[in-house]
Formats: sequence, C-alpha cells, structure tokens
Amino acid sequence: MAKQDNLLMKHNSAWNSFKNKEEIFKFTESYKKFLSESKTERACIQNILTTLKKQNFKEFHLIKNLKKGDKFYKLIKEKVIIAGIVGEELDSLNIIGSHTDSPRLDLKPNPVYEDSELALLQTHYYGGIKKYHWVNLPLSLQGIVYTKKEKIILSIGEKEDEPKFIISDLLPHLARDQMEKVGRKVVEAEQLRILFGNIPINENATKNQIKLNVLKILKEQYHVSEEDFRFAEFSFVPSLKPTDIGLDRSLIGAYGQDDKVCVFTSLMALLKTKQTKNTAITFFVDKEEIGSAGDVGADSFILQNFAQEYIEKTNLKIGTGKLFENSRSISADVTAAMDPIYKEVHDKDNASHLGRGVSIEKYGGSGGKYSSNDASAEYMNFIRKILVQNKIPHQIGELGKIDIGGGGTIAMFMSKYGMDCVDVGPCVMGMHSPCEVTSKVDIYCAYLLYKAFFEN
Repeated sequence: MAKQDNLLMKHNSAWNSFKNKEEIFKFTESYKKFLSESKTERACIQNILTTLKKQNFKEFHLIKNLKKGDKFYKLIKEKVIIAGIVGEELDSLNIIGSHTDSPRLDLKPNPVYEDSELALLQTHYYGGIKKYHWVNLPLSLQGIVYTKKEKIILSIGEKEDEPKFIISDLLPHLARDQMEKVGRKVVEAEQLRILFGNIPINENATKNQIKLNVLKILKEQYHVSEEDFRFAEFSFVPSLKPTDIGLDRSLIGAYGQDDKVCVFTSLMALLKTKQTKNTAITFFVDKEEIGSAGDVGADSFILQNFAQEYIEKTNLKIGTGKLFENSRSISADVTAAMDPIYKEVHDKDNASHLGRGVSIEKYGGSGGKYSSNDASAEYMNFIRKILVQNKIPHQIGELGKIDIGGGGTIAMFMSKYGMDCVDVGPCVMGMHSPCEVTSKVDIYCAYLLYKAFFEN
C-alpha cells in the first residue's frame, strides 16, 4: 500500500509546512502596509525607491565601475525601477520582473461638468475591469500635475478625515431594464462618472455654479485649475484599506494585489539576499495591464538599455545578447485561484488553490497558448530543484479552462531576449476586482522562492 501511495501526487496545505506561523503573519503585516501606500504605480515606485535608499542602494549612474557586492538602483521616468546586487559572476543575471500598475479609473482630459445639481467627473477605465464593480464604491483621487508654477502630487480620500468619491448605481426599483442587460452592459463605460460636488458657488454666475464651486475648492486648497487637468495624470482607486479575511486571519483582501504582491515579495527577497553567484536584478515595470506597451512597459528597450550600461560598468567583453542568453528570469505575476463558487470555469486538476503555496505557470496566454512564453522542461527542472532543495510549498497551475481562461504577463517580453523565463507568483481570487483575495502563506512562499532564486 505504501508503494502505491508513493505513486500519487499529494496536494497538501502549505500552512502545515510551517511550525512557526507567526513569521508569516509578521511578513504579511508589512505587506499590507506597503500595499495601502502603493495604490498607484507612481506611489509604488516611490515606496520602492525609499526602501532601497534606506538599505544603502546607490544610484546606478553615479557608480563608475560595478564590483561584487555593489547594490544599485536605476529610476526611469518615475515609472520604472531596476535594482540589483552584483554577484560573483558578472556575465549572467538572475532577473525577477513584476508590474506596478493595476486596473483603475483615469480621468479624461476635460473631465469636470455639471448636471442635475451635481458636479461630476468623466473617467476612462484602465486595464481589464468588470465595470459594475466600480459603482457605489468609496474611491480616492490620486495623481500628479505640473501646473504653470509647480509640481503637485495629489491624494484625496485615503485618510479617514478626507472626503471620498463614488459612482452612483441605479436603484433596484428602477432597474428592471438594466437587470436584463448582459454583464458588460449593466454599467457602461461612459456611465463611470464620479460624484464630485453639490454646493453652488453662491455668486453672480447663472450657470455651472456647482462646477465653479468645486473648481474654486481645487484651486484654493490644492492649487489645481481646470486647465491643469489636461496635462495631468489623475486616477481613482478604491479607498478601502487592506484587511484580514477569514476568522483565522489567513487571507488578505485588498485592491491592487495584482501585481503588487509580487512587487513586495521580490523586493523583500532582494533586500534579504546576502550572497549571490549571479547578479540579482529586480525589474519593476509599468503598463502590463494594457499590454506592456509604451516607453515604460516591458515591451520597450528599458531592460536592453540597462544591460548595455551594466556591461560598460562591469567591463565585460560580451554583448547584451550574450549576457541575456547567460541569464535566467522569473515573471513574477499572479494567477487565478480556484473559486469553489465558480468551479465550472476551472479545471480542478490544473487550477491553483489558495493556501497550497506559490504557483508556477509553465505557460499563460489564451487558446492555443497564444501571446505567451512556454518555459522549457530544462528550466522547469531548474525551478523544481530550487523548490525541493529549499522545501518551499508550491503548486502548478493554469488560468482557467482552455478557451475560457487566459491572460498575458511580461514573461513573453522578458524571454524575447533569449533568456529562460517562467511565471511564478501567488494565486488570487477575484483578480482585477476592487478587493482581491490572497492567502498569506502563498505570499510568504513566493518570497521564499524569489529569495532562493537570487541565492541559487
């Protein structure tokens, strides 16, 4: 009977692998704090930057010659950070890439208008969302604007004593026709409009008195004019704070865990890495949620430009192509967790489960593995050895049934340089919703694997 048992693969809870669970809870408390302060990609990058500076990482461009043990960071356009620790072997890199952006509501260039005794703002959603998720939800305004005189970083609604914002929904009494619509049409994109004010300015103006009043408040309290909206980056995100879920406090519910859970765990892994054979690199990038395009997305030449500078600063006699071919990478991103309420969209034998450890995805994409990297058996075996040697609880998963599920990551953009790559991260329930759910033990296992990958 024992021999037969050895033939079967066991699916155990990762929680049972840790006698001291306090370390997991302590680690994830730090994660919750990071998450609450990093709701936009700009805020996330600034928190990463502050952390790196506290840990004595030096600006990349100030280092003339890189040598073993040097800790550095390169900030690119306030949207991307590449940070690393120089290893013993300079001609190969171990890279972990993650993305800092999450689905949200951006403002249109001319957003402010008045209708029916209300001031409202027009939005344009960013990334893949269920639009009906964003109604009747407390929101905060986040952004940056360069006025004619100064740079202003705006945050309204994150603190308890600050006003929040909301998008109204139709009351059930009048929603008979609305309830007959398909999910994509229950709330339309042009209906995602923010309630912004209700008090008239009480001056001589005969029109737009409420709009004038909110513009007056913006100018007097925040130094922002209506014209400034055209040249700004303003977004609305859920104002809810990260919170423990479940009576046993085993889960975390929060906005933006895709993909800031991987940002935090890979950052912590880098900071805790004491010695590395290959140079350890974290790559924090923007625009993944809209295809990784643009000058700060993974599909740009940011990584290649860095590699060229790295070669010059280490006096290597190889090109960027050879450096990348010598290197290994992880696309640190989340995947879908098995949802017992919606089992029909999952293949139960190939789905990731909350609480079973970090999830490895050999491939992503959709349909016949389109728009995906497909890791080789050799590289999967390399990752497997790290997992086994370090006794890290793990699972292998896919994002939904074939032709139902699918999603892209930055893996295909990292692997295009010729280096091995695979998707690794915690699984998430309710991905892309205003409150995603993760398991604390999966988060901790992701951190352990990323750290082991750097130290291998």
